[in-house]
Amino acid sequence: MVQSVSLSTLATCGKSRLCGSSPYWMAPFEPSKRSQITSASGRHLVWNHSVQSFFLIGYPYVSRHSGFKAEAAWMFRGGEQGLDSSSEHSESANEDILMFFFQLDLATRVQYALNMEQYDTAQQLRNKLTEVEEEVIKQQQSKRGLSSKSEAQDKGLSIIRLRSDLQNAVENENYALAAELRDEISKLEAESLAASAKALAHENAQYAFRLGQKVRHKKFGYRAVVCGMDPVCSESSSWMDNAQVKKLSRGSTQPFYQVLVDVRAEPNLLVAYVPEDNLLIPDKPDMGRFDHPYISFLFYGMDSAGDFIPIKQLREKYNRARHEIPIDPPNDE
Repeated sequence: MVQSVSLSTLATCGKSRLCGSSPYWMAPFEPSKRSQITSASGRHLVWNHSVQSFFLIGYPYVSRHSGFKAEAAWMFRGGEQGLDSSSEHSESANEDILMFFFQLDLATRVQYALNMEQYDTAQQLRNKLTEVEEEVIKQQQSKRGLSSKSEAQDKGLSIIRLRSDLQNAVENENYALAAELRDEISKLEAESLAASAKALAHENAQYAFRLGQKVRHKKFGYRAVVCGMDPVCSESSSWMDNAQVKKLSRGSTQPFYQVLVDVRAEPNLLVAYVPEDNLLIPDKPDMGRFDHPYISFLFYGMDSAGDFIPIKQLREKYNRARHEIPIDPPNDE
């Protein structure tokens, strides 16, 4: 059975939690209300309108325009002087989190329909869930380097075939064809090397921060909570140019983190994609209030050290072990 977190279990009133009058997923399933969205990377998947509108209840200081998007002015700021916190705003990271929630919620809706013996509805929901799961698997494989590893292997096989063709072309004294094949082999060898390096970087990644950990931005000073991580930057080249990633000491090859930003300090940022170089651990345990509409479905609550405890599904998504707070030995005195 798929374990999941539903809106019904998270719907509680208060500024720092989700709030809803009734569980929307108990309403009859209506396929006609589905809509298709296209993300910045060209992905297509089925979406439910109520997922996006639900989170911001109880957050009057968060802008609701353009589906959580920050004001577009940051895209046109150039130079280091214009660099601010919105330069690390990431729609793809936000979409990744919402897709994760959508996956959890669909699994709950399937189980509820089965419990109510609504088998036709359960089948439709399961089909919808399969679409989302396939898309999530593709994303995870790409980020973890599995697709790069497979790509390197495919290019290696192509190189072997081309070398055989090159040998035949040389033996038949077809030197024009041999030159073309040689150029193609050189290109494939470079691409295979790059794909192998990316896969290796993903396999050997070491993270300085963990899921649920409270951090502070080194440059912009805002408080945030880690909710995702990539071994290297997985954003587009245009995003990296805008965020001036090349100016960082480790560039784009260092770990990057999806972080939830305290909406009281940055009401229009919500989710940022931050390089490891730009994050700091607070000097003292941060037990202060932290407001964000996604906290309640990504984390169980706060531990005794002030960090948040990620739900099991989030840990499984990133293959992270459960963090245990060390217990201080008893004081003999």
